[in-house]
Amino acid sequence: MRFRPGASGLALLAVCSLTLAGCSAGSLGSSDSGGNGSIELTYLIGNQDQDVKEGEQIAKDFHGKFPNITVKLETRPAGSEGDNIVKTRLSTGDMPDVFAYNTGSLFQAIAPQKNLVSLNDQPYIKDLDDNFKKTVTADNQVYGVPFGGFMGGAVLYNIPVYKKLGLTIPKTWAEFMANNAKIKAAGGIAPVIQTYGETWTSQLFVLGDFHNVSAADPSFADDYTANKAKYATNPAALKGFEHTEAVHDAGYENKDFASAKLPDGLKMLATGKGAHYPILSGVVANMVATYPDAAKNVGLFALPGDDASKNGLTLWTPGGVYIPKTTTGDKLDAAKKFLAFIASPEGCDSQNKAGAPTGPYAVKGCSLGNDVPQAIKDMQPYLDKPGASSLALEFLSPVKGPSLEQITVEVGSGIRKAKDGAARYDDDVKKQAQQLGLAGW
Repeated sequence: MRFRPGASGLALLAVCSLTLAGCSAGSLGSSDSGGNGSIELTYLIGNQDQDVKEGEQIAKDFHGKFPNITVKLETRPAGSEGDNIVKTRLSTGDMPDVFAYNTGSLFQAIAPQKNLVSLNDQPYIKDLDDNFKKTVTADNQVYGVPFGGFMGGAVLYNIPVYKKLGLTIPKTWAEFMANNAKIKAAGGIAPVIQTYGETWTSQLFVLGDFHNVSAADPSFADDYTANKAKYATNPAALKGFEHTEAVHDAGYENKDFASAKLPDGLKMLATGKGAHYPILSGVVANMVATYPDAAKNVGLFALPGDDASKNGLTLWTPGGVYIPKTTTGDKLDAAKKFLAFIASPEGCDSQNKAGAPTGPYAVKGCSLGNDVPQAIKDMQPYLDKPGASSLALEFLSPVKGPSLEQITVEVGSGIRKAKDGAARYDDDVKKQAQQLGLAGW
């Protein structure tokens, strides 16, 4: 169930992903490998502007700390073409010294035990967030460090609207719907912004609800992978579809929900024309760039479920940085130093220089900085509190289907009932699971 935004969504979220990548190369520093004891590392990253900007900054700052090590950047194409390049270069022994790639199910697909250097002996491993470590671990070996921040599948909300109407942050779905009723009664403000003109944005009530699903049914991800649990028949999993339906049926959506697109939704939220927007936190940086006051006027809370005591945030993890087994000798030692730098407060500070973080870092001791938007600050308490955050299903199961966004548009538009939509999605993922050859399907 990998969350794949549409074209404009990808442009907005490129800042959050190291896996959106073109092929060019550049170098920082002037040292050549082997000259005067100097070492040159090649670092394969994405070619999106923010990817390159962050890569250049981390390479510059690392070189400043280790003047004998120079990091040269190389980029790769996006999507399946980029995936194929990573797999091909690993299989042919032609992978650069260090590379950035996906975490979760796509990480497992590159045979980490065979192709990557384990980092279990590195002292900084204990400082990595447990949620992140799960996504770069195979056979109890950790293979990657995080680059970038977490994203949350959450509700962005307009703080002035909340203050004006005397509303409090909801921790249950009933409280959330009560807030929506008060907002609608006040008039002139859409309680819940939906932007089905870009279908990928329709999925949040389902995808962002997974913390609540796993809190109610901790075995769901494993049972789902084994074809023992279904969205249509598991009460906890069905809730996301039911919530999508309920918001529509109550008339809480903006009037132009069917045609509005992401920029329209961000404008409504930032200007107070809409109160709530269920969306990935990765859109915050773009919103603030267009509407600077949104940095202080827009906050974030986790999607509410049934149990306030278990309320928490569903997370999408940062990308990973890895060392292939073909990196050996002095280059391996240098590569380990580079990953240690990335996975340190110094590395996080370097990333802060390259642009505002999109969410809390997955490294203990890292700071978001002083100028981070309020919505991003609001994510941190969920990560700091034990049990208050958990991974999105796509990081826990390879089972996913391509049609969820079309189905949630139908459910959220009143075209299809929640249970029917969930059943349709169950059929959708069945085809994908069979193609993957998963047991039990």
